[in-house]
Amino acid sequence: MSVPVLSDAWTSAAAYESYMGRWSRRVAREFVPWLAAPAAKTWLDVGCGTGALTEALFEFAAPRYIVGADPSAAYVDYLRRRFRNPRLCFDMGDGQDLNFDDEFCDNTVTALALNFVPEPRHSVAEMARVTRSSGTVAAYVWDYACEMQMLHYFWNAATALDPAARDLDEGVRFAICQPEPLAALFRGAGLRDVATCAIDVPTVWRDFDDYWSPFLAGQGPVPSYAMTLSEERCASGFAQRSPSRRMDRFRSSRAHGRCAVRADRFRGEVCQKSKSLKTRA
Repeated sequence: MSVPVLSDAWTSAAAYESYMGRWSRRVAREFVPWLAAPAAKTWLDVGCGTGALTEALFEFAAPRYIVGADPSAAYVDYLRRRFRNPRLCFDMGDGQDLNFDDEFCDNTVTALALNFVPEPRHSVAEMARVTRSSGTVAAYVWDYACEMQMLHYFWNAATALDPAARDLDEGVRFAICQPEPLAALFRGAGLRDVATCAIDVPTVWRDFDDYWSPFLAGQGPVPSYAMTLSEERCASGFAQRSPSRRMDRFRSSRAHGRCAVRADRFRGEVCQKSKSLKTRA
């Protein structure tokens, strides 16, 4: 069976919230206090998504101002409607080419986004460029290769039925999402005192449908693949005929109930700036 050509779609805030946003929020609430940033600072949240990290910054960092940038128009519209506060601003933005002046903000952060940009090295360099000297650049990403259990259950079952699906597994696609490669990325951007540690959060589902239903909304790699299953079923018998039984293999994986997911967090201090000067249009 050939691997389907998929894109990582980010068009529905509600769908993303049920799929991954609810777990990202738990990570963000531990991540922000770990940064130990002074109050009354300006922040840039790159790839702000549906606002999990922005919300935690607002609650725990006592910011003067937060700007959120994301390439998804749907997510930016959602955030503008959800957060109506003069200290919050959201706009579209490309993480590899941030449309902000040098030293635009005191601190720059990103959550669950670095692995989705084509050139993470460029993104971290841009984050350092727009951050003032001695400011913090920080990120967290899922530990896809080892401890993202809720996705391992899916891909283990999927690849048992369709070995070609292995190449779509985030643990294979995003080898950068490990402590050493990302720490090296931060140091390569000129950041100093780079620190990293893991955050483990529980994922608890009411039942199997609570686990499985978000995979049917097409937001992200697993849901994009899951949305091909009906066509695959017609073509090759990937799943059983009855919709209520077609994912019995996934049910038997023990994914429903409780397991843990791990995010790796990173922070570094800006010590030197890019030589180029970039001003906002």
